[in-house]
Amino acid sequence: MSRDRLIGSRPKHAQLRARLAELANALGPDAAIPSERELMTTHDVSRATVRKAIESLIADGLLSRVQGKGTFVTRPRLESQLHLASFSQDMRRRGLEPSTRLLAVERAAPPGEVAAWLGEDSSWRLERLRLADGQPIALEESWYSATLLPDLGAHDLGDSIYALLSDEYGVAIDAAEQTLWGESAEGTVARLLASPAHTPLLVFRRLSSSLGRPVEHVVSRYRGDRYQLHMSLRRDDTPPPAPEGRD
Repeated sequence: MSRDRLIGSRPKHAQLRARLAELANALGPDAAIPSERELMTTHDVSRATVRKAIESLIADGLLSRVQGKGTFVTRPRLESQLHLASFSQDMRRRGLEPSTRLLAVERAAPPGEVAAWLGEDSSWRLERLRLADGQPIALEESWYSATLLPDLGAHDLGDSIYALLSDEYGVAIDAAEQTLWGESAEGTVARLLASPAHTPLLVFRRLSSSLGRPVEHVVSRYRGDRYQLHMSLRRDDTPPPAPEGRD
């Protein structure tokens, strides 16, 4: 194997980091980078130098390590702004093709928090895996009002639920309260999302309504290494601009 020694005054780990970043961009998402041993031999550096360069790129989200398999180039994170839209609408706005795997649909007794929101002792429960361009992005557990949507389970639930509610029931989601927190992917959740254990998750809880009527309670777990959120903020006490055209 030919050697490509690092030269110059910059620390070797910084030089190697730059070369690995260029390599990752050239290889593209999901490609494996050379092993630590190969990098040590090629660049004539220590294992500590290799690991420091790789860990820096993992921290920046450019690389990810899969236990027992190696280190891979990550897919760019999908960025979303907070807005009232379905997953399908959100993905199509980005130029991605959304798809859904329906894991469960049933009429069941909702847990306390859901029952308190929907005001029902029997509601529709849906569990769905959401994908963008065939890649798992989110796992959703949703509850819907059986009073407003009595035969929901008889419909095709593989596309936009919001479009279905509007077209079939005349129920248009027009307001929602959303809460965000972080979790770590474990067990079944990690398996369904095809993510390594302990992958960070962005978890959204959305309580949606139509004309003041509770319709939906959904908890969505998004892969934090493939999805990010953008928010524009301003101070509530910012004074309005001064009117123009006055002396």
